[in-house]
Amino acid sequence: MKKLLTLVLTLSLFSALAQQKDMPFEKDLFKDRKDEFKTAKKAFEAGEEFFKQYQFDKAEVEFDKAYAFNPNYSKLNYYLGMCVLNSSYKFKALNYFKKAYELNPNVAPEINLLIGIGYHINGDWDNGIKHYEYHKKVLNPKNTDTLEYINKKISECKTGKDLVAKPKRVWVDNLGKNVNTEFPEYGPFISADESVIIYTGRRSDTRGGKKDEGDGKFFEDIYLSKRNPKNGEWEKAINIGENINTENHDAPSGLSPDGKLLYIFYGWKGGGDIYQSKLKDGQYGKPEKLSSNVSSKYYESSASVSFDGKELYFASERPGGFGGEDIYVSRWDEKKKEWGPAENLGANINTKYRETGVFLHPDGETMYFSSQGHSTMGGFDIFMSKRDEKGVWGAPVNIGYPINSPDDDVFFVVSGSGRYGYYSSFRQDGYGEKDLYRITFLGPEKPPIPSTEDNLIASLVNPVREIVIEPKVEVSTVNLAILKGIIRDARTLQPLEAKLELIDNDKNELVTTLTSDSKSGAYLVTIPAGKNYGISVKAEGYLFHSENVDIPKASGYKEYEKNVDLKKVEVGQTIVLRNIFFDYDKATLRDASRNELERLIKLLNENPTLRIEISGHTDTQGDATYNQKLSENRAKAVVEYLVRAGISASRLEYKGYGESKTQISEADILKMKTKTEREDAHQQNRRTEFKILSK
Repeated sequence: MKKLLTLVLTLSLFSALAQQKDMPFEKDLFKDRKDEFKTAKKAFEAGEEFFKQYQFDKAEVEFDKAYAFNPNYSKLNYYLGMCVLNSSYKFKALNYFKKAYELNPNVAPEINLLIGIGYHINGDWDNGIKHYEYHKKVLNPKNTDTLEYINKKISECKTGKDLVAKPKRVWVDNLGKNVNTEFPEYGPFISADESVIIYTGRRSDTRGGKKDEGDGKFFEDIYLSKRNPKNGEWEKAINIGENINTENHDAPSGLSPDGKLLYIFYGWKGGGDIYQSKLKDGQYGKPEKLSSNVSSKYYESSASVSFDGKELYFASERPGGFGGEDIYVSRWDEKKKEWGPAENLGANINTKYRETGVFLHPDGETMYFSSQGHSTMGGFDIFMSKRDEKGVWGAPVNIGYPINSPDDDVFFVVSGSGRYGYYSSFRQDGYGEKDLYRITFLGPEKPPIPSTEDNLIASLVNPVREIVIEPKVEVSTVNLAILKGIIRDARTLQPLEAKLELIDNDKNELVTTLTSDSKSGAYLVTIPAGKNYGISVKAEGYLFHSENVDIPKASGYKEYEKNVDLKKVEVGQTIVLRNIFFDYDKATLRDASRNELERLIKLLNENPTLRIEISGHTDTQGDATYNQKLSENRAKAVVEYLVRAGISASRLEYKGYGESKTQISEADILKMKTKTEREDAHQQNRRTEFKILSK
């Protein structure tokens, strides 16, 4: 009897739902709830006013009040769907649109289009396509713009199906409560070694503590967090300070690989301009507007500088482009000390739609950007392009699902290693509306072991990370080296502000210059593969220090930590000239030695009473007598070069020490396990030095 009663009640409920009527805010329909009706109708009308002004956040608040009283009004469901569609949780709009249609199929001419968008955003590609096609059938053929829009949305759904069918092997991890809060966080930028992250937050501790009247949220401010080198955890983020943040909207738009140059977007100073702030004494200084070649009277947003500081890529809405916002490049003019005329990257990168969020990887040959064009799966997707040896950017490639989603995916940056990416996302496991996440690229999939599961994201809104046992995956990384460390006074061990120069030894060209921080002495330089580099460190009153880094083309990613203690110009000090090169088994100076020799000449000219000894040293391989003679001839060759350059011979002595003064003993070399280690040791023993004899 109870089961029968339950069945009758259930059928009655279904019947009532099926007979649901559209319930406009008319008092005759709510005679027994007059007071509640007046309050709800007032809220509905207030919501309509906000809606007409495109203040969707405020409109939604009022509509929610009305909905609590009367959820069965088609127009109210339509309005709420539109409000939610213009929020960060737009995937919730579908239910409102579906209900609006069920209550009144004619609630709005575009209702099927909106239902299609709702399915699309939720990754239901087939239903999205179905409703897009429904709308096409009732569309006026003369409405070509809408027809083009719908066809593009259908194409996006098809792309989404293809990308979801072949997901990328990644982990996605929330950066944690020290970075993320209950407020929105987005737009992350990192240093190449992932030691610093700078991003946008709309928090209660924003400068001035005010809210934007348009959406009711706190104004944007820029925040910074550092990674603890001991445990790898992100430290508590701080507001970057009043030098940068204003009482209006402030957002980072780019960060140089070493973290020394911060690019800032100020949208309230004109159409939208890019400013630059330099890190000095541990703090970012007052921002300066970039030249009119970059920050024009039109809207400019994201910016990314090349590892050598010679190219600046940015997005702009200036006229003459392919679409609403295009990506441009400006090259540094050394004579004028400013960025030169902007060049559009062309039709291979830019489309009739918007391109923004540009990020140039420190390897100098990989670019990431967000586009509404190309083959997206919805809204903005993130694409990657590679630059060939001729400097031409190749066809963009969608970086795939689940990094890209049916919603907008903008501002994606990649670590120097190429293994990790950072971006913002709205997910159910987050701390707030938007959080920052770290993506770990796992590389190509290998055959699974039985009874294991793949470490992939389970859904757009709820990432799943499980501990599994599977074959080791070789992760492909970029061919790039990062050299970093601290520069100090050799005697006091106090940090020094010093100038570093990176030289392409094969071309004898200056690649880039940088300065260590005066407060910490820290420096970082990214070095793309495929070249032999010379690195010079110098500060006023000190002897220069040189290093040599040879990075093969397919060397992978490496980080080197090199702390440099600079020596004062004093009698008895010895300096190794790492970038003096000779032909094999000869005393003939190679052309790649020129920059190192010029530095030595400059030192001698700046200190005209300085007398030095040039000494040659060999490894312990071969005949000792032969090695001594070879080292002497090489030292002599250096002295002869200096004399030809105008240095008095009376200030110069030379001597060959052969293998008698090795930096690494033969006994220690024999203990080394690999051939590479032993060769590196021999290389350190093969060197040219100079010693100060008198001042």
